[in-house]
Amino acid sequence: MHIEKRFNIKKIIIEIGGTIIGAFVMAIGISLFLLPNQLSTGGVSGIAVVTYYLFHIPMGTMMLLINVPLFLLSMYKMGKSFFVKSILGTVSLSIFIDILDKIEPLTQDRVLASVYGGIMLGLGTAILLKVESSTGGSDLISYMAKKYNPTIRTSNVIAIIDIIIVTVNMIFFKEIEIGLYSAIAIYLMGKIIDIVFEGVYFTKLILIVSDKSEEISKEIEEKLQRGSTGLYGKGMYTNQEKLVLMCAASRGDVAKIKIIARKIDPRSFIIITNSREVVGLGFKRI
Repeated sequence: MHIEKRFNIKKIIIEIGGTIIGAFVMAIGISLFLLPNQLSTGGVSGIAVVTYYLFHIPMGTMMLLINVPLFLLSMYKMGKSFFVKSILGTVSLSIFIDILDKIEPLTQDRVLASVYGGIMLGLGTAILLKVESSTGGSDLISYMAKKYNPTIRTSNVIAIIDIIIVTVNMIFFKEIEIGLYSAIAIYLMGKIIDIVFEGVYFTKLILIVSDKSEEISKEIEEKLQRGSTGLYGKGMYTNQEKLVLMCAASRGDVAKIKIIARKIDPRSFIIITNSREVVGLGFKRI
């Protein structure tokens, strides 16, 4: 009972801390890079940029107002826990943006602003998604969409919404360059979310076709402590059945596996491809 209670407290602390940190990282990207250069990655912040320059309404305040109906929807669809964390995330983001807005921007170069602004926004959003939180806007919508359909890529939903809002920004400011630079930020934001949230593990999938598959497999296991799987295949040209070795390995082990295979069988046929994610013994565990 005590262990379970301790686990729940630790989980709450991580979720609250992650929400505040994620919001702060996002605020850096918005206030110190994007906003001073009239750039946006869309979402509620994109709408707030327009109202900031049009009505001089503090960006954080406007973001909070726009998010109210989304919060009510999230409480109904996602539950109270997600609702509370989203409120915390949005309030934190709004406060951080208004505070950092008083600091001199880190660059007036739009290229640098779009690159670093996109990276910071992507990193902050990914941290929030990791702790199942939100700052409202497009990331909140994407999270609800992913709950209904887990196969949906979070970055794709966010990107579609953001592109629409950036187009509105471009029309308002009457500058095509704003859209072009913002597109860079959106792309980088999506990539960072994929890397942090979806997971990119720098592993390789190696397929080895050889008449000496068992010897190669044994050598790989002994020298690298890497297991392999034998798949029965048939060469359509030779009409011969062969055992194809499949092995997931780190980037550092790839060259070693190639050397082992070539040493045992110089005529071995080796295919090396990128692996998006590997879950299991010796790799990621969930």
